Amino acid sequence: MIAFLITIHVIVSIALIIVVLLQAGKGAEMGATFGTGGSQSLFGVGGGATFLSKLTTSAAIIFMLTSLTLAYLSSKPLSTSIMPSTVKPTSVMPRQAVPQQNKPAGALPAQSQQPAKK
Repeated sequence: MIAFLITIHVIVSIALIIVVLLQAGKGAEMGATFGTGGSQSLFGVGGGATFLSKLTTSAAIIFMLTSLTLAYLSSKPLSTSIMPSTVKPTSVMPRQAVPQQNKPAGALPAQSQQPAKK
């Protein structure tokens, strides 16, 4: 599903770039630059929305929805672990800690305290 959303997201982003670049900006008529009556439409009521402006709006909405969906899905883990989520207690008793004596390196094991018989 994520691969499908990424594909849609890339296609819509490229389409959005192309549609925005195809549109002429407001006041881009030749008359607007010389101060003739063509500039009145810049501040006045514009005509109905053109096909390119409707396409831009719909592409922007789809782009925003896919962005939010991808961000939400990327915050969740993609796969679950095969290990159980809880560790079951075992019946084996843990070892008792045996205190270690500090011995110099190369020392022989401790001899018994009994005197040797001759």
